[in-house]
Amino acid sequence: MENTSIQITTKTLNLQDCYNFVQDASCGGIALFVGTVRNTTKNKKVTLLDFSGYEPMAVKEMQKIANQALEKFSIHKIAIHHAVGELKIGDIPVIIAVSSAHRKAAFEACEFAINTLKETVPIWKKEHFADGEVWVNAHP
Repeated sequence: MENTSIQITTKTLNLQDCYNFVQDASCGGIALFVGTVRNTTKNKKVTLLDFSGYEPMAVKEMQKIANQALEKFSIHKIAIHHAVGELKIGDIPVIIAVSSAHRKAAFEACEFAINTLKETVPIWKKEHFADGEVWVNAHP
């Protein structure tokens, strides 16, 4: 679709690619959400995260979120990119970029997209620690 960029990849996500996709002379606001792998969770030291998912369904769900955002908010373009595989501390597992004429719609659509993604997209996260690993609930 012309106003959406949906991607699931094992490659490193590129913030500039997402920004470039949504940038447009008609848009005065671009909101970005960049999820990063943090070094602790629940007072335990994280060594890495491993993301996996059912990619055909995940892409469909991500496209559905993008379409809903375009319908619900006055936005111009939206990019939703998610990485799968092993990610180290500081790596980026998810980027959402949204452009609109005004900032409010971009912020609202960006928040809607990340919240809905975490609730509905079949991508799962396994947290690795020095003393073991655990699958994390799909919901925030």
